[in-house]
Amino acid sequence: MSLLVPMLAISPPPTPPPSAPPIDAAIDDLVNASMGLTRGCEGSGGALCDLMRTVLPDTFAPLVAGLVAIVLVLLIALIFRKVAHRLITRVVRRASSGRASLAGRLRGREPSTPEGLDAIVAERRRQRAETIGSVLKHIASIVILGTAVLTVLDKLSIPIAPLLTSVGILGVAIGFGAQELVKDFIAGMFMLLEDQYGVGDVIDAGAAIGTVEAVTLRITRLRDIDGRVWYVRNGTITRVGNESQGWSRAAVDVPVAYTSDIPAVREILEEVTNEIWADPAYRDSVIVEEPQVWGIEQISDTAIIFRISAKTLPSKQAQVARELRIRVKSALDRASIPIAG
Repeated sequence: MSLLVPMLAISPPPTPPPSAPPIDAAIDDLVNASMGLTRGCEGSGGALCDLMRTVLPDTFAPLVAGLVAIVLVLLIALIFRKVAHRLITRVVRRASSGRASLAGRLRGREPSTPEGLDAIVAERRRQRAETIGSVLKHIASIVILGTAVLTVLDKLSIPIAPLLTSVGILGVAIGFGAQELVKDFIAGMFMLLEDQYGVGDVIDAGAAIGTVEAVTLRITRLRDIDGRVWYVRNGTITRVGNESQGWSRAAVDVPVAYTSDIPAVREILEEVTNEIWADPAYRDSVIVEEPQVWGIEQISDTAIIFRISAKTLPSKQAQVARELRIRVKSALDRASIPIAG
C-alpha cells in the first residue's frame, strides 16, 4: 500500500517593492517644495495671494504667489545690500577726508590741501578708513544675504531649526579648532581701529623689523632692509615700535679734538643748522622744526662730542642726518677744525 504524500503548495516569498529611483526622489522633493509654497496662501494668505487669485486660477495662484514672494525677498535683500554699501562708502569717504573747520564750512570754503605732517596723517586716516570700510561691507553682505536665504527656506517650508543648530555646532567646532585664526582677526581689527601702524611705516614687530607693505586682518607683511619679506601673524605681535608715526628725530654727534675752541665749534654748528633750515628743499617739506645744537654731549680724553637735533617727517631722519654730516664736515674743514677719531 503506497503512502500518498500530500503535495503542499509552497507560496513564493513576497517580492520587495521596488525602490524609487533617484530621479523620482528628486521629483518628490520638488513637489514637496512647491507644496510648501502653496501653504503660504492658506487662510487669508495676505495681499499677494489675494492679488494672484484675481488674475490666476485658484490652482496656480498659491504657487505663483510663493515664487513672487521669494523673488521679492531676494530683490529687497539686494537693494538693502546696495544701500548699506553706499552708506558705508559715504561714511568711509567722509572719515578719510576729514571735516573742514566750522568757519570754513560757514564760508563755503573747501579745506586746503594738507602738507607735511598733516598730509601723512590724512593718508594714514584714508588707508585705515578704507580697510575698515571693506570689513564692514563684508559683514553687511553676510548678514543681509544670510537673512534672505533663511527667509526663502522658510517660504519653502524647509525646517531651518536643524540647519541653525548644525551651523551653531559647526561654528563652535571651528572656533575651538581655529582659535589662533580668530585671535589674529581680532588683533588685526584692533590694530586698524587704534591706528598702531599703516602701509609705509617702519616698525619693529618683535619677530621682524622693516617697512610695512600690507596690513590685513590676519597678517602684516614687512620688508626688511635686505629686501627679505616677512609675514607676521597679527595675533603674535605683542608690542610694536613705530618709527614713522607722527614725526622722527635726527640726532647727529660731532666729535672734535679735545683742544678745539668750544665757542667757535658751537657757532659753526649753529650756522650749519640755520643754513639747512633756510634751505627750501628741507624746510617744512622734510624738517618740521628748526634744528637745534644741544651742546656738548660727551667729554673724553681725546674728543668732545657735540650733538645736533632736528625734528623731521616720519622716516626722513636718516636723510636729514646724512645731509647734516656733509655740511658739518665742510664747515669744520673751512675753519680748519679737525674731527676727532
